[in-house]
Amino acid sequence: QVQLVESGGGLVQAGGSLRLSCAASGLTFSRYTMAWFRQAPGKEREFVARIYGGTYYADSVKGRFTISRDNAKNTVFLQMNSLKREDTAVYYCAAVLGVQVLTPPSAMTDWGKGTLVTVSS
Repeated sequence: QVQLVESGGGLVQAGGSLRLSCAASGLTFSRYTMAWFRQAPGKEREFVARIYGGTYYADSVKGRFTISRDNAKNTVFLQMNSLKREDTAVYYCAAVLGVQVLTPPSAMTDWGKGTLVTVSS
């Protein structure tokens, strides 16, 4: 059974940085596309970034966020810099087997429970 556990969320001032981690188990990690999504209060869940070999980002975070993975440790990371108030959300780690060109939430097969990121002004 696939299990994804996020950590690293918290309260940070605007302009600050946070690094999220997602530890995966129950899967052959290197064969999965890993992604981060977020959901702000009252809004739909939205794509943030994904990684298989290459990476892809939502326009809203491009140049500020960096997704990476450590296949030896079954972990995916999201380094978030220059945080803005509008980045406030619950951040979710998600996984799907194989290379995925498009990763809407419906494409992902496994999800973590999320970690809250709050950016204050």
